[in-house]
Parts: sequence; C-alpha cells; structure tokens
Amino acid sequence: MTAMIVSSVIFIVALTLIFTEKMNRSITGIAGAALMVGVGTAMEFYSQDEAVAAIDFNTLGLLFGMMILVALLEPTGFFQYLAVWAARLSKGQPVRLMVLLGTVTTILSMFLDNVTTVVLIAPVTVLISEILGLNPVPYLMAEALLSDTGGVATLVGDPPNVLIASAAGFSFNDFLTHSLPIVLVAWLAALFLLRFLFRKDLSEIPANKDAVLELDPDETLHDRKTIKRVLIVLGVAIVFFFIHHNLHIQPSMIALSAAAVALVWVQPDLHETLQRVEWNVLVFFGALFVMVGGLEATGVLHQLAELIGSAGNFSPIIFGVITIWVVAILSAIVDNIPITIALIPVFADLERAGINIQPLWWALAFGAGFGGNGTIIGSTANVFVASLSERTKYPITSQLWNKRGLPVMFVTCLIGSILFVLAYPYLAR
Repeated sequence: MTAMIVSSVIFIVALTLIFTEKMNRSITGIAGAALMVGVGTAMEFYSQDEAVAAIDFNTLGLLFGMMILVALLEPTGFFQYLAVWAARLSKGQPVRLMVLLGTVTTILSMFLDNVTTVVLIAPVTVLISEILGLNPVPYLMAEALLSDTGGVATLVGDPPNVLIASAAGFSFNDFLTHSLPIVLVAWLAALFLLRFLFRKDLSEIPANKDAVLELDPDETLHDRKTIKRVLIVLGVAIVFFFIHHNLHIQPSMIALSAAAVALVWVQPDLHETLQRVEWNVLVFFGALFVMVGGLEATGVLHQLAELIGSAGNFSPIIFGVITIWVVAILSAIVDNIPITIALIPVFADLERAGINIQPLWWALAFGAGFGGNGTIIGSTANVFVASLSERTKYPITSQLWNKRGLPVMFVTCLIGSILFVLAYPYLAR
C-alpha cells in the first residue's frame, strides 16, 4: 500500500508541474522518472530493468523516424509554399482563406507531426493576415483545432494514436477504416462551427484582397531536389504503412527505414538536421513511460482497472461513450499524451479480466484527440499558436480559447459519441 501511495504521489506531482508549466515538461518528466526509479529501487517495488522494459520503443521509433523526415523538409520551404499557394487560391476571401489554410494544415497533420506542421505554417499565416489587414486569430485557431481533430484519422496523425496502435496492435489501415470516417464528419462539423463562431471576423472584406495574388509560392522554395526526394521516400513509406500488417513489419521500422533512406539520398548536414528533431518530445514520452511503469509495478493501475471493471454494469456502448467524454475532459485539463499513456495499461488489465476492449481503444483515441481542442493547453499546437499570436495586435487568451475551443470540443465529442454508438458493432470487431 505504501508503494502504491508513493508512486501515485510522484506521478501526480509530475503531472501537476507539467500542467502549471512551472518547468519545462521534458525536464519535469526526467526528474519524475528518475525519482520513480530511485524510490522504487530503494523501496524494492521498481527496478532499473523494469523501467527500461516499460518504455515503448516502437512508439519512440515511429515518432523519431517521422521527425527526421519533417526535419529534412523544414528548411526547403515546402510548408511555406503550401500556405502561400492556399492564400493565392483564396483570392483574399476570409472564409475561403480559413478553409484552405485549415485544410492544408489538416492534411499535412494526418501524415506528419501536427505540431511541426503548425509551427511552420502559422508564421506564414500571420504574414498573410498582415498583408490583407485581417485579424489572424480565426486562421491560427482554425489551423490548430482542425489539425488536432483531423490528426485522429490516421495512425501517425496524432501521438495518442501512435501509442494506442502500438498497444492494441492496430494497423495503418485500421485507422483508415475505423477512425477516418468518424473523424471526417467531426472535422466538417468543426469547420462549420468555426465559420459560425468567427462570423464577425470573417465578414470583414480586406481592403487590399488582391495583394495575395502578387505572392509567388515558388519564391518560398529553397531546395526543390530535396523536396522531391523526401516526398518520394515519404510516399513509399505511406504505401508500406498500408501493407505493414500483411508484411509483419512494425510501423516504427518503416519510419526509421524511410528516415535512413532519406538521409542517405539527401545527404544533409546531419548536425543541423538532428537539431530540428523534437528531442524534448521524445524524452518526455520516454519519461512518462517510466513513470507509468512505476504505477503499474505497484498495482495502482490494476486497482484502477478493477474499479472501472466494477462500474462496468453499464452496457459496453454506454461505457465507450463515457470513456470518450472522461478522456476528453482530462485531455483538456492536462494533456492527451500522459492521459493516454496512463490508461493503456488499465485497458490491458480490463482485457485480461475478460472485457472486450476493442471498441474502447477507439473511444480512447476519439476522446484524447477531440479533447485537446478544449483549452489553450490541451495540445502543444494550441500552445504554439497562442504564443505566436502574442507577437501580433490580437493575442489569443485562455478566455478567448475557451469561447471558441470548448464548443469545438463539445461538438466533435458529441458527433464522435453518436457515431461511436451507430458504428459500435463494426468497431467491436
């Protein structure tokens, strides 16, 4: 019992520090993991070998491989090219501009890291808004909210999906057949809702709307050869993602192989490329795995699974809907990544108890993905666009985000719940 209390306190304190942003989250994660292992070793409930075994290297390998590909594309101007191209296509019309920028960001986020995508496109969005004399807030928030929502559609589109796929054994195609249809409906609803919520800002007619037509997307491209080579490698990797289950190859092996091929083919400055990798995210993930491993070793997660199982008098469908909303609320308050990592062992325990958790994995994915829209700290993409907006005349505050993000979270979770109920027989296979 003492070990359970100690491990729980370490985990809760670490999450609290992450939530209050008192420290960098990767530093907090390292400190929490070190404390969990140190105390666990001293109290003989958690060893160093168990800590290493708790790390999901399949997840980390997949993320690292995709980060390398993004790091190779980042300096080429490819992302900026797409943003400028979308701006020209909008012809300066605010509604069309929001739809195009949001769609481009979402599509990229379905196959690449959505945080990096937003980081590269959002500054161009601010520039385009300044050229047109528009408030950039609707476009920045649309990019973050729509990419968060759309990323749930694919295995590599959102970090929680990577975690869930690794734990449940889902393939890339499983997400396309089970998650994509539901997410598409939720995404369209989010888009129409954003159009309504920002109707006042989007009704303003730019004084110089023809200015975007003078922008030349080709001027943003710095290295066409690298773009071509990386996109070819990425395309081949996506093809292998489709068939990896049949070939019995882990997604992480595909991502790492693609990164290796791209590095050999492009031959970039390796030091500069590795500097662009989000090491803090990988470290944060690894530290969370170690801390959650400590909770599992002391039986905390098993107790939680038994508690959830005892409340399982609900029908499986209702249980799934409750999972969507509870996970969404927790993801909005803390962050969807630690919530997902903490719940995966709980679901595994439920499965060992004889409960069919196949549909619950999808409920977890929908709740974690849609819940991140609710608050300004719900996802890293939200935090970035809010920070970027502070450099403009229109800063995004927590209050403003709650007025726009919470309705999006509510509507997407509602649609996700309804479609989850309707598709339950299919999701339960």
